[in-house]
Amino acid sequence: MICRNLRHLRVFLAVAELRSLTLASDRCAVSQPAVTQAIGKLERSVDGALFERSRQGFFLTERGGLLLARVRRAFEILDRAFGEISPHLRITATVAQLRALIAVHETENFTLAAARLGIAQPTVHRAVTQLEQEVARPLFERTSFGIVATRQCQTLTHAVRLAFYELDQADADLADFDGREVGRIVIGAMPLSRSVILPRALARFRAARPTLPVTVLDGPYTDLLTGLRRGEIDFLVGALRNPAPIGDVEQVPLFDDRLVIVSGRKHPLADAHDLTLERLVNYPWVVPRIGTPTRQQFNALFASLGPGTPASIIESGSILLMRELLDISDHLGCISLLQAEAEISRGHLIALDYIVDSPDRTIGLTVRHHWEPTAAQRLMLECLHSAAPRPETL
Repeated sequence: MICRNLRHLRVFLAVAELRSLTLASDRCAVSQPAVTQAIGKLERSVDGALFERSRQGFFLTERGGLLLARVRRAFEILDRAFGEISPHLRITATVAQLRALIAVHETENFTLAAARLGIAQPTVHRAVTQLEQEVARPLFERTSFGIVATRQCQTLTHAVRLAFYELDQADADLADFDGREVGRIVIGAMPLSRSVILPRALARFRAARPTLPVTVLDGPYTDLLTGLRRGEIDFLVGALRNPAPIGDVEQVPLFDDRLVIVSGRKHPLADAHDLTLERLVNYPWVVPRIGTPTRQQFNALFASLGPGTPASIIESGSILLMRELLDISDHLGCISLLQAEAEISRGHLIALDYIVDSPDRTIGLTVRHHWEPTAAQRLMLECLHSAAPRPETL
């Protein structure tokens, strides 16, 4: 792992840009031996030379270039936040202090934060206090409900998470350069992706990268989006939102999907033809929760019949629950055609004779703005693109 010392990383950045130990020591206000020591410690931590030394100066090796790209990105994020709160943090803030800040922010409790970090509670309290003294304002408000982060603290913590994410990405980049695998890929998966595109993409990825850990997370879209924006999730796969939910993410289309209305095999409408909304509306339904693209299209489908129709609705994004409920009752389901395709082909569900007249849903990737994937993440994205259904198969 790269040495997580912000001062050493700033020294590395200065040497890379100035190509001189003397100029770097002046910029960073440290002695030249301290610069040499910082570079040496970094090179030992990455198991290789970061610079080629010559009479003309210090020039980055290929390994050094990989590290430089990530360190620059990390400090661009950090220094922007430091500048908004207290520019002097660029000099004084340490990784230990910033880790304590994140832990207290997430747990809203000094004792729990200390337990998470595996250090003493006074150490955590002192680290946060030092940051508060530096910015000359409280970063947390003490309330009867616990410790609540101020707006400035939220801004700083968000930046720190993303900066640390870049350093983790640097670990992965350098490991890949040496033919090793470090880290993991974390994917936020929405229902359709879990049953259609993601299994195929994961199989292709695993054939090329047999040992790199991959974590697939599911949950409500808002939770996955939060994880993405915090750097805890690398990218999301599923139905895209129109418009994009927030300005710091980008959406990349993969393919279009459409909706289908399904029933169990014994449903009264299973063999019916020329169905109308007036016949469908009186049955109970299983549909995704409010706020999802499918639910929006479902509500629009029945809008002409008046508000609040259909009257009987169970909200769930689980196709397994839908399948079992439709099998033992007269419930109907509104779901992605691709998501239901396997259940329909196996005879578990019946696609009713009703064409849902609504725009196709766009399925794709959601990533952070200006995200730079590692080689392994880029391979996973390529696998997702190649696994996406072609228009002629829909």
